[in-house]
Amino acid sequence: MGAHREDVYGPDEADVADARAGLIREIALTGALDDPAWRAAFEAVPRHLFVPYYFVGRPGGYDRLWCGDPDPARRRRWLRGAYADGPLATRVRDGELISSSSQPSLMARMLVELDVRDGDRVLEIGAGSGYNAALLCHRLGDALVTTVDVDPEITESARGHLATAGYRPAVITGDGARGCPERAPFDRIIATCTLPSVPTSWLAQCRPGARILAPLATGLISLVVGGGPHGNGPHGNSAHGGGGGRGEGERGTCAEGHFLNTAAYFVPLRGVPGSRALARRPLGGLPRRASENELFRFLLTLTAGSLDPHEALSLWERERRPERDRFGVTLTGGRQWAWLDDPAGPYVWPLSPGGVSLDGS
Repeated sequence: MGAHREDVYGPDEADVADARAGLIREIALTGALDDPAWRAAFEAVPRHLFVPYYFVGRPGGYDRLWCGDPDPARRRRWLRGAYADGPLATRVRDGELISSSSQPSLMARMLVELDVRDGDRVLEIGAGSGYNAALLCHRLGDALVTTVDVDPEITESARGHLATAGYRPAVITGDGARGCPERAPFDRIIATCTLPSVPTSWLAQCRPGARILAPLATGLISLVVGGGPHGNGPHGNSAHGGGGGRGEGERGTCAEGHFLNTAAYFVPLRGVPGSRALARRPLGGLPRRASENELFRFLLTLTAGSLDPHEALSLWERERRPERDRFGVTLTGGRQWAWLDDPAGPYVWPLSPGGVSLDGS
C-alpha cells in the first residue's frame, strides 16, 4: 500500500471550530487579546494549517503527530495539541529541536507589545511554521510583512503553510542576524528566536522611532530606535509607548529599552557564533534558593562574562531580587550593554556576543 498523504484525513470543521474557540478563550483569560484587531487575527487564522505535524517528547526521543494519521484517536490528539496554548516542536534534526511554533498566548502578548500601527512595515526574524507571519498579515496586509529564516526547508514549509491559509508575505531564506536590507526600512522588527545579543545591522534597517522586540537572556527586550544614546526608553520616549515615526530621515544608530516582565524561552538564532554552542557556567556552591530561581538565572545569563555567579548573587540579594522589567539594554556606537535601573548607572554589563547557558538548564 502507498503512503497516506497528510491531507487524506482532514479534521472535522466543527471540531476545528470548537478547538479554536477554546484556544481564543484561554488566551483571552491572560488579557493578551484585549485589542480587538489582534483578537480578530487569532480568530481568523487557523493554527492547525501551520502545524500539519509536530513532535511530542517521549523517553528516548520524539513522537510525531500528524493530521493524516489513519488512527482517529491520534488525529484527535494532533488537533487538540494544535489548539493547545503551548509551544509545538515542528522540526527536529538529529535529535535536536531546530524550529517550533511558539505558545499562542506568548505570541499574542509579543504582538500587542510590538504596538503596530496601520501601514507599518514589519520584519520577523525566524519564520517557524509561518503562523506568526500570518497573524501579522491579517493585521497589516501581506505586502507589509517580511519573514526571514536561515534554513531553506523552514522557509519552504512556512511559505506553503501561509499560501494554504491564504497569505503571501515575503518569505526570505537568509541570515536573520543580517536582517533584510533589500526590504528595509522597517517600522517594527520582531524576533521569534533567542539572541545572544542584538544584531547592530538591524538598527540601520529601522526608521527612527521603530521598535525591536526580541527574546534575550530568557526575557523579552523591547527597544525603541533613536538617534542618540538614552534618547529613548527610560530617559526619553517610553519603550512601551513611543510612536513609530514614518519619516524617512536618518536610519537608526542607537536603541534603548526595558525588558518585559515575563519569561521567554525560544529556539536559539541559528547562524550566529556561540548561539548554540553556549558557554556553560558551574553553579556549585550557590544556595539552591538562588540557583533554581528563574529571575536569578536571568541575571546570570545577562551578566555572563562580567560577573561570576557569587558576585551576581550578591547583587541580586542587595537589590532585593529585581524583576526583569528593572533591567534594560542600550545600543550605541557599535556597543551594547545591559543595565539595572539606569543605563548610565552603576550596574552596567557589556552584552556577551556568544551568550551563555547554565548547568542544569
